[in-house]
Formats: sequence, C-alpha cells, structure tokens
Amino acid sequence: MEALVLTGKKQLEVQDIAKPEVKPNEVLIHTAFAGICGTDHALYAGLPGSADAVPPIVLGHENSGVVKEIGSAVTNVKVGDRVTVDPNIYCGECKYCHTARPELCENLSAVGVTRNGGFEEFFTAPASVVYPIPDNVDLKSAAIVEPISCAVHGIKLLKPSPYQKALVIGDGFMGELFVQILQAYGIHQVDLAGIVDEKLAMNKELFGAKNTFNTAKGDQVPTGEYDVVIEAVGLPQTQEMAIESAARGGQVLMFGVGGPDAKFEMNTYEVFQKELTIQGSFINPNAFEDSLALLSSGKLNVKPLMSHELDYKQVDDFVNGRLGVVSKAVVKVGGEEA
Repeated sequence: MEALVLTGKKQLEVQDIAKPEVKPNEVLIHTAFAGICGTDHALYAGLPGSADAVPPIVLGHENSGVVKEIGSAVTNVKVGDRVTVDPNIYCGECKYCHTARPELCENLSAVGVTRNGGFEEFFTAPASVVYPIPDNVDLKSAAIVEPISCAVHGIKLLKPSPYQKALVIGDGFMGELFVQILQAYGIHQVDLAGIVDEKLAMNKELFGAKNTFNTAKGDQVPTGEYDVVIEAVGLPQTQEMAIESAARGGQVLMFGVGGPDAKFEMNTYEVFQKELTIQGSFINPNAFEDSLALLSSGKLNVKPLMSHELDYKQVDDFVNGRLGVVSKAVVKVGGEEA
C-alpha cells in the first residue's frame, strides 16, 4: 500500500509498504483524510511532539476513515463504521493514569507519532481509541476532531461562565477553534487578537467574535479586561500579552506551544495582586465525545477553516512553507469514499 514515510529529519518519501496486520484488540481503518498540524511540523524538523517520533515512521495523528477489519476482541465498532481516532494511548499503570491525569502518562504512545498513522492507505489503532462518527458529520470534518478535542480539554481545565469576557490571542487554526468553542461553552463575549485581516474579519462575520485586534498593524489589546484569556501562539510576546490582558481573578490558558527553551517575563506582583490562574494544557484526555457532539450539533463549523486539501506529494511543500498562508491543511487519502 502507498504511504508517506518520515525517513529522517526533514525527509519525507512516498513508499510502498506492507498493509498492517490486525491484533485482537485493534481496528484496521481505511484512511479517508488526515490532518496536518504544528506537531507534524515539529516531528518533521526532528523535535518532540506528544512523544518522540523515531524514523522511519508514518505520521498523521489526526485521522478519519472506515473500519475494514476488526480484531477478535473488538466489540465497540464493526466493519463499515465511519470512525475517527484519538491518537493518544495511555499505559493505565503509571501514577498519572492512576490519579485521573492520563495526559501526563509516563509511557504515552500515539498513533502517527510512535506508531504508524494516517498518512497511509490503511492504519491500525487500539479499539479503545476509535470513535464512531455521527451520521451528520462528514469524514473530512471528522479528521480534525483531535485538535478540537485539545481545545475542549483546555477549556475544561478552566471555569467558564456566561458572564465572562474572553480573549483569544492568535488567529491560527487553533485560535479560530477557540473562538467558537468558548461560545459553545457559554461565554457571552469572545474577542480575537491576530495578525491577518482576512481571518479576523471571517471570525467576526461567521463565528461571533465581537472585537478583533490586528496587533501587526498596531492595534492595542485592552489590558486588565478579560476573565478568560487563551494564548494560542506560543511566543514570549503573546504570552506576556496574555498576562497583561487578564482581569482581576482572570484565568490564562497557555495553550500555544513554545520552543523547548523559550521563556517569557511576567510581573509576579501582578499575578499576586490580580489573583490570576495560569494554566497549561497538554493534549486531549476524555474530550472526543464532547468534540463530536459540538460538530454534530452545529455549534462548531470547521469547514471554512480548512483551506487546503493535499495529496502526499504536496505535504513536503506545506511543511516547508511553500504553499503560502494555510489555515488548516488535510491530506486526502481515500476521501469520503474510503
């Protein structure tokens, strides 16, 4: 079968590899679509993701497809089911798994990171991480349930309430998801700060962002005003902005992935005086059901955010920045007819 294989640092090759065999607790999935995200950029560059990816490996941890075979012990899905996959596989034995914090698992493995993922015609996954897709959710949208679930997990770590005002910093794909999901969780006003006029306008017109700020053009983000701040960039300057824009009693979610050695400055007295909560967020435990419900209910519309549909040969151009501005790219493997 055809697969896009990461053979080394910044090396991708289309290869003909063997179709995987199905173990008793596994599901064989014919891939429909596979999303590409910042983690894939990092793994391509030789940096760690949720875990280390050791070449040769088939990336693609955001997936959808159709079940083609099930192992002898599988009962939760059947052949022909349309499914999506939570890539993260927890050991269930370490202290973090035993204390209801599986995202911190000491032995984390992941589809498309430590085992072959969706950039191939067929891939396998443990049945425990395979989720049927609602009938009214298409396979292309379902391919990005994983990033949706990461945002949902971040919001679950906070205490959202309808009276609150929220600011999302970052108009990339994840920031745009947060604009919609915060409102779905009841927050009455969501503002967005970014650097691309077209994206800011779309989020205001289509997705309910009340106020937008183009910081690249000198727009000033209000300070001390927001009850909830989502930092979805991962740069020191935007992390500092997040602290400064938080109101008294505010909650700041540091969601953007910074460089392994990056640091930012903050006024510790301001954290004390405002009684701020500064919260990290890592991957997506127990968030797939909520994410699928958001898609199925129509409270989350992801189709306008998916700007590029690629084939294997275009992935290298994408990760090297040769495709220009991309909101969200997905690789079409089998498509809706998988």
